[in-house]
Amino acid sequence: MLTVAFPALAFDTNCYVLAPSAGEECVIVDPGIGVEETLREVLTTHRLRPAAVLLTHGHVDHVWSVTPVCGADTAAYIHTDDRYRLVDPLGNSNPGLVAMLEQQFGSKARWAEPSNVVEIKDRARLRVAGMDFEVLHAPGHTEGSVMFGTDTVPDGIRDQVEVDRTMLSGDVLFAGSIGRTDLPGGDHGAMMRSLRDVVLPLPDTTLVLPGHYHATTMARERATNPYLTDLPA
Repeated sequence: MLTVAFPALAFDTNCYVLAPSAGEECVIVDPGIGVEETLREVLTTHRLRPAAVLLTHGHVDHVWSVTPVCGADTAAYIHTDDRYRLVDPLGNSNPGLVAMLEQQFGSKARWAEPSNVVEIKDRARLRVAGMDFEVLHAPGHTEGSVMFGTDTVPDGIRDQVEVDRTMLSGDVLFAGSIGRTDLPGGDHGAMMRSLRDVVLPLPDTTLVLPGHYHATTMARERATNPYLTDLPA
C-alpha cells in the first residue's frame, strides 16, 4: 500500500494519503489546516486521484480542508455522531483558537460544508480506491471518533517492524498517550471503555497511524502506554 503522511501547518495533525500503488485512486485521511499545497504535490508526484476522504472525527484541526479537497464530487466519510460538526466546526471551536488561526494565516476563517457527506457507523466496511476499511467506533475524544482499519500495511514497513495490518487511530490512540477528553463532546468514561473494548483487542501486529505524533504498534502500546497498562478491568 502506497502511504504518504505529512503534518498540517497547525497542531501537527497528520494527513495521510493511501493508495494501492502509484497512478491509481487514493484515500485521503484527515485533511487538516493548510494541507492543500502539500497534498497537491503528493497527488501529482504519485499520479493519484482522490476517491474519498475519511475523517476520524470532526474537530477543526482534522477537517479544516475537507471541503476544498473533496470538491463537488468526492465524498467525505464521517461517523453519524460527529456529522453535526461538519455544519459549523468553527462555531464549535474555541473563539480564541479561531482568532489564532486567522492571525497565523492572515485571513478571515470561513467554512463551507462539504457537498457530499456519507455517514458511517460502527463495524461498517468500506470499499474505496480498491482498498477495504473497517470502521471502529471509539467515542471519548468526540462522540463520533472512529478508527479505520485495513488488512494491509505501507510499502516497505515489514522490513522495519513485524506488522500485518494498519489502524488509522485518529485522536483515540497516540504513541504513549491518548486523545484528550476535556473538550466539548469529550467523555473520559467513554474513552476508557473505547480503550478497553476497541483498542486493547487489536492484535499486536497492528501498525498504528495516529492523528498526531509518530507511528507506533499495538505491541509497543500494550506494553508501554500508561493509559493501556493502567486500564481498569
